[in-house]
Amino acid sequence: MPLLTLSHVTRYIYRHPVSFGEHRIMVRPRESYDQRLVDAELVITPEPSALRWLQDVFGNSVAIATFSTHAKELVFDSRVRLIHEPAELQDVDIEEYARFYPFTYSSEEMPDLLRSIERQHHDPLRLIDGWANRFVAKDGRTDTLDMLSAMTAAIKREFTYVARAEKGTQTPTETLAKRKGTCRDYAMLMIEAVRALGFAARFVSGYVYNPSSRERHVGGGNTHAWVRVYLPGSGWVEFDPTNGIVGNRGLIRVAIARDLYQAVPISGSWGGFPGSFQDMSVSVDIRLDDTALPIADPIPVPRPRKTA
Repeated sequence: MPLLTLSHVTRYIYRHPVSFGEHRIMVRPRESYDQRLVDAELVITPEPSALRWLQDVFGNSVAIATFSTHAKELVFDSRVRLIHEPAELQDVDIEEYARFYPFTYSSEEMPDLLRSIERQHHDPLRLIDGWANRFVAKDGRTDTLDMLSAMTAAIKREFTYVARAEKGTQTPTETLAKRKGTCRDYAMLMIEAVRALGFAARFVSGYVYNPSSRERHVGGGNTHAWVRVYLPGSGWVEFDPTNGIVGNRGLIRVAIARDLYQAVPISGSWGGFPGSFQDMSVSVDIRLDDTALPIADPIPVPRPRKTA
């Protein structure tokens, strides 16, 4: 089980000292059976006048920072050590009734999944529906996992990854027409496609790393985005269309939401002279730590500290 050291630094630079409004920060990885925090620290410069933590409606850890000082630079430095246990494609075990598509979620699960099945983007010509249906067998039964894996692989194979620093995302129909985009564009395309087929799907924001020297995943050095689809028997399963990954191998979850706008890593406001904003940079570095932790030892999870 790899022990990872993660550094995520976001830096905003201004030409003149500016004031800062409330900022919402989502950079603390989620804790679960497959990823466990050993240590987490959030250092903010200048030091906020107040920093509080909460869990949002999806259970994501969110820090709310308020400021009383002016500065020409604002830096968010997240430092994390965590244990990450990769889950592979063969670990996905689907209930018998859902192994072939189409199927219907159980009456017990459907009420909680409905909002994750609802479409979020307009598609009056049903272009996404048509594209999604190319993965459904025209005759005979369609294997559920094979179909979702094929869709994931097709986006990686047929679309061109293009990094884009600007905020926001293309609509799924734009991505389908352009055949290129970022990881968040691909995530939203796949979410809408599987929802068109009746699956519950969610947007995931986090990080990607190379588990071995033989693997070269796209999207490192910055935050990453992918998809979770609910499959009875295995629950929420990860699909990364940017890299063609099924399972969580190389993927560290931070935030989960119905739409990408609910999982923005850092958002906030500033006040000052027009044109004061100069630049923004993001740096993400993930390293495999050679230090081995005994499996039987308890894993300490301290509260994140406000400043160093």
